[in-house]
Amino acid sequence: MSTNFLGSPFFLKNVTIYPPNNNSMMKLSTFTMTACLHSSKTKTPDPNKPQIDDHVYNYAKYCRPNFPDHVSQTPISEKELHITKNGGILEDIEEGGGFDLWVKMQDEARLDVEQEPILLNYYKNSILAQDSTGSALAYHLSMKLCNSSLPSDTLCDLFMGVLTEDEELILDVTADLRAVKERDPACVSYVHCFLNFKGFLACQAHRIAHRLWSKGRKILALVIQNRVSEVFAVDIHPGAKIGSGILLDHATGVVIGETAVIGNNVSILHNVTLGGTGKACGDRHPKIGDGVLIGAGTCVLGNVRIEDGAKIGAGSVVLMEVPARTTAVGNPARLIGGKENPIKLDKIPSLTMDHTSHMSEWSDYVI
Repeated sequence: MSTNFLGSPFFLKNVTIYPPNNNSMMKLSTFTMTACLHSSKTKTPDPNKPQIDDHVYNYAKYCRPNFPDHVSQTPISEKELHITKNGGILEDIEEGGGFDLWVKMQDEARLDVEQEPILLNYYKNSILAQDSTGSALAYHLSMKLCNSSLPSDTLCDLFMGVLTEDEELILDVTADLRAVKERDPACVSYVHCFLNFKGFLACQAHRIAHRLWSKGRKILALVIQNRVSEVFAVDIHPGAKIGSGILLDHATGVVIGETAVIGNNVSILHNVTLGGTGKACGDRHPKIGDGVLIGAGTCVLGNVRIEDGAKIGAGSVVLMEVPARTTAVGNPARLIGGKENPIKLDKIPSLTMDHTSHMSEWSDYVI
């Protein structure tokens, strides 16, 4: 038995597998975690398409291959299915349909492979050979953020340890996946978001970095921040606190400072800065309430509060508090309807993603 960076044990076993279209055997050492049983649709195989062995994937297994282009998988027993790292009974921690979402992601991955066989190995490594959202996320982020000095296997062990120790992280990941799928019309599937949306991936990497920061492992957290900034062009200080159900749409150029706080169900577009004024120390960054929508190119500067359900127009510069369910636009930002009697929003803007409300003539500010 080996131990990951945070002390969470993994069970090491050797697995013999038969790769697709290859009669030779491979033995790989794989770190086995808890596995989740899922069902597969029965259908007549198409001889012209590469086949994914359904009897193997009925028990999806977490594994980290020793080499990026090798995938190992093996069925596990019913007894193993119920054993956690603490020896207890496996519980579905992904509440609110999280387990169903993971099964759906695997089904989506199979359909994608059928349509684009060239992606077979990519989807196997990232989704189909994994046993849960957490193991898939640890593997995928490690492949995205690794470099010659930070090997993918080292990062994978680290990320998996954080995700295993803090079960709430998986709930946040699931909520973020649903937020992107529901609010972004460009998101065609959950697996598409999970693999390809850098705003989603940057947010999940930040969640891991923030846990490390909170545990006093600040140097490591800052290194992860730097790699996320280099790879995804999203710069979120690991000290920033971010709620669940977050959409970072496009995400390029998003900057969030150390003492910023973001509530739940917030939608933020690209080139948004939640920063300081440059002259303050200590608690110096914005506080964003629940259900807030922040348009592209916006700067919110200083320790100011954007109250629940508010909307900030694209290109705005906000230096003062924005009341709940109001709309602020311009540079410097002003309230639609005026400071004394601002127009109140009747819907949560981060959920509707409405950027053009309250337009009556061509000269009105478009948000």
